[in-house]
Amino acid sequence: MSSRKSTASSASADVPDEARGRPAPTAQHPADVEPGQHPVTLDDCRRCALWSRATQAVGGVGPKHAPIMMVGEQPGDKEDQQGAPFVGPAGQLLDDALKEAGVSRRDVYVTNAVKHFKWEPRGKRRMHKTPAQREIDACHYWLERELASVGPRVIVALGATALKAILEDRAAKLQAVVGKVLTHGGRHVVPTYHPSFALRAPDEATRERAYAAIVAALRDAGKLASR
Repeated sequence: MSSRKSTASSASADVPDEARGRPAPTAQHPADVEPGQHPVTLDDCRRCALWSRATQAVGGVGPKHAPIMMVGEQPGDKEDQQGAPFVGPAGQLLDDALKEAGVSRRDVYVTNAVKHFKWEPRGKRRMHKTPAQREIDACHYWLERELASVGPRVIVALGATALKAILEDRAAKLQAVVGKVLTHGGRHVVPTYHPSFALRAPDEATRERAYAAIVAALRDAGKLASR
């Protein structure tokens, strides 16, 4: 880990009032989704204002009935451009952690709590901006649909935003539950750090600890899912 480098469409007339968006096929992550797998994603979502500045909504990818669902915060710049979750540097770190934990990404459904990229300009770059609670709440509709469709036994919460969304608890504190296994809605919830934290923490020791915690959480998720 010490050598790791940090690194819209319009709504249609038949959009349901409660969703303002509809499920639709989208680009699959070529390394992770094989023929016969069924991503659950979305199109034309306007449940909050983030759609207006994003390239596209980014839904989840993975097997239809994956035993493990990993939930991150929101798409990043590369995800926004490519239309699939965790395809940037954080996704590469997540792939490495999955391999080290002995869990295949082909057996995992990967998504985000918020489906559009929230950003602010910094020079010529689009920099990540943490979603507001109202945006997390607006996107919970889609997370519920993914949970109902995929039916995972274990959910890995990658970061504080994901944890709040999964537990439906605005006061949830990630640091207090990292390393623990929670239950919510009849499912195991394994909280850990978001891969981007393990990339961008200010010192190497913190990055190493965060990466180790992610690997441990994924290992726990794999064991729980196999029971």
